[in-house]
Amino acid sequence: MQIRPAAVLLGAFLGSVSAQTWCGKNYMASSPVVPPGGQFPVPAVSSKPLLAFRCAPAIKPYLPEDVSSPAGILIDTFVTNSEIAGAEPIDIPALGELGEVLVTVSVDGHELVTGGVVPLNATKVELPFSLAGLKPQKAAFNVSCSATYAPLGAKAQTFKSTAALSFLPDPPAGRSVTKMDLRTGALLAKPATGKGGSYEPVLPTGFYTNFDGYLASNISLVDQIKAEGFTVLHPIPTFDNLTALAEVVQRMEEVGIYLMYDMRWIYMNLTGLAEEVNRIKDSPALLLWYTGDEPDGTSDPLNATTLAYDLIYELDGYHPVSLVLNCQDYFWTEYTAGTDIVMEDVYSISNNVTWSVEWDTPCTPDYGDCGCDNCKGSLQDISDRLDEFAFRLWVNGWDRTKAMWGVPQGFGAAEYWPEIPTGKQWVAQSVLSINHGALGVVSWAAPTTDDITNSASVLAGSLSALTQYIASPGAEFQHVLAGQVDVGLWTVGAKTLVLATNLANESAAFDLGSVRGLEAAGARQVLDSGASIQGQKVVFEPTGSGGFVLG
Repeated sequence: MQIRPAAVLLGAFLGSVSAQTWCGKNYMASSPVVPPGGQFPVPAVSSKPLLAFRCAPAIKPYLPEDVSSPAGILIDTFVTNSEIAGAEPIDIPALGELGEVLVTVSVDGHELVTGGVVPLNATKVELPFSLAGLKPQKAAFNVSCSATYAPLGAKAQTFKSTAALSFLPDPPAGRSVTKMDLRTGALLAKPATGKGGSYEPVLPTGFYTNFDGYLASNISLVDQIKAEGFTVLHPIPTFDNLTALAEVVQRMEEVGIYLMYDMRWIYMNLTGLAEEVNRIKDSPALLLWYTGDEPDGTSDPLNATTLAYDLIYELDGYHPVSLVLNCQDYFWTEYTAGTDIVMEDVYSISNNVTWSVEWDTPCTPDYGDCGCDNCKGSLQDISDRLDEFAFRLWVNGWDRTKAMWGVPQGFGAAEYWPEIPTGKQWVAQSVLSINHGALGVVSWAAPTTDDITNSASVLAGSLSALTQYIASPGAEFQHVLAGQVDVGLWTVGAKTLVLATNLANESAAFDLGSVRGLEAAGARQVLDSGASIQGQKVVFEPTGSGGFVLG
């Protein structure tokens, strides 16, 4: 999050005059209404079926230690009528089953997979291969994937795709590695202490946390944050006191809490960015980098996030890169191109989203700033935004290689937001984000109220149970919206995680029997934020949430 106003030179890339804008929109009463542009294009619709054949490695990066186990290539064979990235016409028999494709995967002429069988219209089919024939290198390998479709009695059709395979040398001694499990989008990391251990899924939960005047002056807060159960700490720059920064990072290593390192004020200065990366990259607590903080809001140069991303990978390469976007639809592809993890800033609790209390102007798709861009003023703004992000990732062919995180609103009584969310509202935002694809929740900002901190700690305490399902490559996911109750269901084997939240400011109930195969008998509650099972129903307090393992 950034404090407005933001003076932005639109002329830097739009050829316009200088103006104060947010998300490309004028918001001052004296400024005219000028459509911001930059909208994500709606894919055209084909009258004939198209095949979006795509491939991606299962893990990023692989290391020499992975050579002894099978690696994997993920294959998608979407059949669609939307003209999305890489989609090509396919002739499908009018009758009978769709059949399957035969897949070949190669790197520089070296075949990794030959004759892999993948059903048509399937997703995330993993084909095993061996890394033994490849030598680790800093640069990603260019992977070529080919699929042949030859239904009985029809001419064979061939489809091609490419991917980047990261197979890195062992990192320098002491440096951590964060892997992305592209089967789920979750992160895999060893303990932040740097004292060994295995790679385990991490569902990051924590806060953007004030550095100056807070962490920098009271290092025991790191111990407190760890004790509250949070898995990630995101110090907010500037870091003028480098001695204090080093002490905070060292204490994070000692207690074992992951670092999300923020370079928002320097990421467009590549010299300064290099200094920051080189200063931090060898910390075993480092989980991931963070570059642009609402770069779409401030209309940063459209290539800024990509330039930073490329330099970070050149200097490090062992940790993913993240950023947060504030705008609903403003040059989304350009800014998201420069990240592995895209986060959303949707803050719609207590603010007037149609009339700006700060600027005394209306908020429309073409004008104004109400603190939540193009929002409707409800918790569903979060799920709407994440669903839009997920759709755009799919359209661009990025749905396997990039992940989404949420940023729950943990503040208020300032600017556009007259009220601070309750603890239950905070958990509701987080559960809603997870149900709609977020694989981490990092809230703006700490310190916050005791109510929010305590409720967030309750969610953090449930992470061990939640992660077993949400980060499982074998989980089958189902989403249900029953009135104002939003439900995510992850089934692994004979057990199902039910994660649900009531978006309404009144009590509600969800009938487990409405989902085939769900039974309340033997349920184990793993998250309680105002929800319980009564009979065959989950009963919610207003904005209550709960998590239950059934089976």
